[in-house]
Amino acid sequence: MSKEQLENVEVFTSSFSSEQQKELANRLITFLSQYSHLSDSFIIEFFSENLWDTLPKTWQAVLQDLSFPQIADLLLDAANNNRRYPSVWPLSLLAFRATAHALTFPREPRCDRGSVAEPKKPDEFLENHSQSSLLGHIFRKHVKPKKQHEIRKLGMLVKQLCEQTGCRRVVDVGSGQGHLTRFLSFGLRLSVTAIEADPTLVAMASRFDGELLWVLEKEKHKKKLRPEALPIPRHVAGWVNPKESWEVFIQQLKSPDHVGDDPVTLCNRKICSDVAHPSRLCGGQSQDLHQNDAEEDPSAGSLNHSAHEEGVSPDESHLQRSNDFVLTGLHACGDLSATLLRLFVSCPHVRGITSVACCYMKITTKESPTPPGLVTAPDLLPSGHESFGYPMSSWVRGLSGHQLSYKAREGACHALEDYVRRLREESELLRSHCYRAMLETFIRDTRPDLHRAGIQTIKKSHLLSFTEYACLGLARVGLPPDLPLDPERVAAMLKHQNKVVVYFSLSLLLAPVVETLVLLDRIIYLQENDVESRLVPLFNPNFSPRNFVLVALKPSR
Repeated sequence: MSKEQLENVEVFTSSFSSEQQKELANRLITFLSQYSHLSDSFIIEFFSENLWDTLPKTWQAVLQDLSFPQIADLLLDAANNNRRYPSVWPLSLLAFRATAHALTFPREPRCDRGSVAEPKKPDEFLENHSQSSLLGHIFRKHVKPKKQHEIRKLGMLVKQLCEQTGCRRVVDVGSGQGHLTRFLSFGLRLSVTAIEADPTLVAMASRFDGELLWVLEKEKHKKKLRPEALPIPRHVAGWVNPKESWEVFIQQLKSPDHVGDDPVTLCNRKICSDVAHPSRLCGGQSQDLHQNDAEEDPSAGSLNHSAHEEGVSPDESHLQRSNDFVLTGLHACGDLSATLLRLFVSCPHVRGITSVACCYMKITTKESPTPPGLVTAPDLLPSGHESFGYPMSSWVRGLSGHQLSYKAREGACHALEDYVRRLREESELLRSHCYRAMLETFIRDTRPDLHRAGIQTIKKSHLLSFTEYACLGLARVGLPPDLPLDPERVAAMLKHQNKVVVYFSLSLLLAPVVETLVLLDRIIYLQENDVESRLVPLFNPNFSPRNFVLVALKPSR
C-alpha cells in the first residue's frame, strides 16, 4: 500500500461518536429549517417572485454592491482567513455564513485543505491535462480525465478493502461502460461482476474489455511473453430492485452474461484480422481464461452455490468465505446508493462497501416518491420508509423538520468550487442565471400558467445578447421567438445581475450542508445496524464535485 493510500486512510480513522452524530443531525436540520426559504428557492424566479426582497434589509444593504471576487472571498470560501469587508456586516449574516461552513463535512483531505480558490487539477495531470500519469494507458482509452482520476483512487480503496476483508471478489453496481470494472479486474487482478441496468452500456463495456485484451495480447506477442491467465470481468444487464431481498440480488448476479460476444471472443476476432498466427495469442489461452473465470468469478464459481444457506458448519467456513465480496458503486444515481447500503447491511456475503453517491434530487422521499427525472418501473417505486432514499435512519426520520425538498437536494449537486472559480475570474458565464430569471418573467407575462418551464441549457448563452437568448428560449416553450420585449425593462433587470449572483451564492452556501445531512443520515443508518463507517473525501473536489466515499466494513466472522 502506497504512502498516498495510507494518508487517505487516516482521513477516515477518526469519527464522531454515536451521540455526536445524532447531535450533528439535529443541528443540521435546525439550521436548514431556518433557511429553507433559501435552499427551496429557484433562482429563475428571482424577478418573478421578488426573491431579493425576501432577504433581511440589513443583508441587502451590505451585499448588493459586492463584486464577484468579493462574493467568493466573503461568502463562499471557508478557508479565507484574510477577509476584507467593504462595510460592517450584520451579525445575523456573519452567523449564517459561519454556521454553514462549520456544519459542513470538509471536502478535501487534511493534507490538501486550503482555499477553494485553487483551481488546479490533480498532480497526475500536470504533464498532460487529459491523461493521468498514474493510470496505465490501457485504462485511459474512452475515459475522460475526471473519470480517470476517480477510477484510480476508488479502485485502490476497493483493493484495500478486499485485503482487509480477505475478499477477492467485487461487485460493481451501476457499472456503466465498465471503466472502474476494468481497472479492478485487469489492473488490480480482482474477480469482478458488474451489473448495469442499460443493456447498451453493458454491450459497450464488454466490447471495451475485448479491446483492452487485444492490446494486452498484442504487447505480449511483441515482447514474446508467456500467455497469462487474466481475471475476465462478467457483465450482467439488470436493474437492482430496492424492494427485493438480498437473496434475489445474489441470484441476479448469477444471471447469464450479457448476450453477445464475450471479451475473449472479441479479442480473438480482432487479433485474427491483424496477426498471422493467432494461436500464439489470445486464442491460445482462451481456455485458461475461461478456466480462470470458473475459479475466480463470483457468479461463475462460488456464487453459483447456494449463497444463502443458514447454519454453515465450521467445515464449510471456507466455502462461506469464498462467497464473500466487496460491494462498490461509483456515483450510484439517486436511490441506488441507498439500495446498496441496505444490501450491505442485510446480505451476509457483503463484507465491505464503498459508496459514492450522486443525483440527490432523484432520491425518493415520503413527500416526493416520484421526483422529476426518476426513471424506474412503476412496480419498483418505494412504498414505505424502509425503501425511500431519504431518510434512511430511524433517528433522522424521527426529527421534526428533517424533510428535504426536491430543490434543496438538487442544489446539493452543484459544484461550489467551480462557482467560486467563476466568481474570482469574473466569468461571463455568471450572467446565465440572470438571463434565465429575466426570461421567466416574460414567459409568465404571456403564459401565467407556465412556471419553471424546462428550457434546458442554451449553449454559449453568455456570448449572446439577452434578445438573442430570449429568441431561442421562447421557441423552446412554444412561444413566438419574436415576442416583443420592452427594452427599458430588459435594461433595468440586467442592472440587477450582481444581486442575482449574490442570491444564488447564498443558496449555494447551503448546498454542502444539505449533502452533509444526506450522508450523515446514511452513517447513522449503518450505526443503527451495528456497522461503523467512515466518510472519505477521496477525490479532488475541484475536479470531481461528488467526491465523498462512504466506506464500511463488517466485523470479522
